[in-house]
Amino acid sequence: MITADNISRHEFIGLNTQIINSSNQEVIGLNGTIINETKSMFTINTEKGLKNIPKSTSDWKFLVANKEMIVKGSKIAKRPFERIGGKS
Repeated sequence: MITADNISRHEFIGLNTQIINSSNQEVIGLNGTIINETKSMFTINTEKGLKNIPKSTSDWKFLVANKEMIVKGSKIAKRPFERIGGKS
């Protein structure tokens, strides 16, 4: 089960997200479903098409089990398998 304490160690593909803060002012408020993830990027399916957004320059809001969770991009800017439990 995803909680606020362990969200950074979970898979993000399939989760809905919204950018709540970013060094790029144009992407603040962008929302959609994460369809792919690399070490430094999320690919998000938005109403306006696919967008590749760097993880580390934004703060991300996720809604999981009717709870909003905020994650700093710098905390998740790793390869998915490293973050999920492979290497630390």
